[in-house]
Amino acid sequence: MPIRLVQEKNDLTVYLQGEIDHHGARGMMLALDREVSARDPRELTVDMREVGFMDSSGIAVLLRCWRRQEETGGTMRVRNVPAQARRVFTAAGLEKIIPMDD
Repeated sequence: MPIRLVQEKNDLTVYLQGEIDHHGARGMMLALDREVSARDPRELTVDMREVGFMDSSGIAVLLRCWRRQEETGGTMRVRNVPAQARRVFTAAGLEKIIPMDD
């Protein structure tokens, strides 16, 4: 699954694309770990507008990013969550942990 990064000063936006499922989640986590750690953002924004499908593997991807931000004193939010992915997040209660914009 491709990711695109845009950094503005200490803020980093990650644009996720395609499908987030068990086949691609591990590779995505490793890529995000590498890229986010190298940039050490104060605020991390994950934009999901181009995600077509997400299963529970997406929860692990976002929680890993969130934990990293918490450990380093940064913040994280998710925006442009498609309806299908939002249902997965809501079922897991993820919106109670990670701020999600409409």
